[in-house]
Amino acid sequence: MKLITRDTDYALRALCFIAKSKDDVVPASKLVDALKIPRPFLRKGLQLLNKKGVLRSYKGLGGGFKLAKAPKEVGILDIIEIFQGPFRLNECSFKKRRCPQDATCPLKKKLDFIERDVFLKLQAVTLQGLLKQEK
Repeated sequence: MKLITRDTDYALRALCFIAKSKDDVVPASKLVDALKIPRPFLRKGLQLLNKKGVLRSYKGLGGGFKLAKAPKEVGILDIIEIFQGPFRLNECSFKKRRCPQDATCPLKKKLDFIERDVFLKLQAVTLQGLLKQEK
């Protein structure tokens, strides 16, 4: 199990770079060069972030990407869920069927507690918080 996938990592790195940039609009080519992220992965991720309203894209000469929201409004959990779906640490092995031990399973109860704690901690992290840690 991975908490952060490659696509989410690339997206977070690109968002941090865009947020720190002195340029109003950051071209994708500058992100590729600076972050050493393969162009196809980066383009796909940036387009998804644009579609979800995290970034704004600008076409043509001088085009590129800029944040659509202030860094304090960009939650890391939101980015995780854009690329990975709903946050879940614990998925029962029965998947689509209800586990017969669901109500009494001590492991499930403990994992649910841990999951909720991690969820709340991730929910508190913003892009602004990541930028402050870099300094």
